[in-house]
Amino acid sequence: MSDLASQRPTRIRVDLDALAHNLRAIRERTGRKVMGIVKANAYGHGLVPVAKHLEASGVDQLGVAFVEEGIALRRAGVRVPILVMGGVYGKQLGDFIANDLAITVSSVDKLRLAEAAAEAAGRRASVHLKIDTGMNRIGMQSDRCGPLLEAAFASPHCVVEGVYSHLACADDPDHPMTAQQTARFKVVCAEVERLCAARGRPLPLRHLANSGGVLHFPDTWLDTVRPGIALFGALPDPASRDTVGLKPVLSLTSRVVYFKVVREGATVSYGATWTASADTRVVTIPIGYGDGWPRALSSKGEVLVRGARQPIVGRVCMDQFMVNLGPDGTAYNEDEVVLIGAQGDERISVEAVAEKAGTIPYEILTGLNERIPREYISSRTPRAS
Repeated sequence: MSDLASQRPTRIRVDLDALAHNLRAIRERTGRKVMGIVKANAYGHGLVPVAKHLEASGVDQLGVAFVEEGIALRRAGVRVPILVMGGVYGKQLGDFIANDLAITVSSVDKLRLAEAAAEAAGRRASVHLKIDTGMNRIGMQSDRCGPLLEAAFASPHCVVEGVYSHLACADDPDHPMTAQQTARFKVVCAEVERLCAARGRPLPLRHLANSGGVLHFPDTWLDTVRPGIALFGALPDPASRDTVGLKPVLSLTSRVVYFKVVREGATVSYGATWTASADTRVVTIPIGYGDGWPRALSSKGEVLVRGARQPIVGRVCMDQFMVNLGPDGTAYNEDEVVLIGAQGDERISVEAVAEKAGTIPYEILTGLNERIPREYISSRTPRAS
């Protein structure tokens, strides 16, 4: 973190001890290897610091969305296996192989591209076969994947390290689609076992459980589980249940930078959408939608000031928003303001912020951008980024 950034009153704190706790708790609950998903800047927590701490904490593998994320981790010295889960773009395949990144292969055509890149590099490519069991995003449909399985296990240029699918509705513990997808995937796994036995090949890792699967569906715990948002102590959906004992990893704080009395009948912020019903005390907080704090929280969100919940009033601006303390409220310049996290006996969770904004915790966390400095706190040494 630069000296100027370190002086900014708004900051994200990432509790690395809580991150390690969540990894242990997930492993203890499932009894399986863990592939920690760190795509989208580790869900807003910071790609490289989070990945390095997970590696130091014993994570078995990491998963990212794009090859650039995998390359960034390799350049930072991360050595655990990394799966790139996004769709393959042919021109990038040489970068996968050069950086020892596992490729998601979702069709015979994609397999042939991976084979050609591996042959050109003089190395074998590591691949995970993506099977579509109902998400209909990427992946070979489970009832048509026989040719892909046959070709992949016969390939002289590719090593099949994994076979996987993705659950569409596991965030909801009562949704019937998860059982349907699990059944379809287990049929594919049986065919994989048959092929491996016939060819004398070791079984690849079979993985299906995302955060929802980890929390709610033990039948989806195969060789490896793939928690994403659960690693960071957040629940994926209002219907989700914390069956693991997760701890929130991220907190977001700022400070009061301006205090004023707004007179009865006066308006606050763009569009004059909020009007004071009586003389009241309003403070300004230096964070806005330019940092990823949602404009949807205009006159809806809450923050903690001096241990009390206070409402956001008027529209959230690009760089600032305003908070109404009420006619008798008290705050001083530089008082701490908590947007996500705890203050005194009160806590605002990322799930609560998402509900107020009409969205999901994933969008809140991944939207917090690099303009906000991040501090990494552990029982060892706090550090900044």
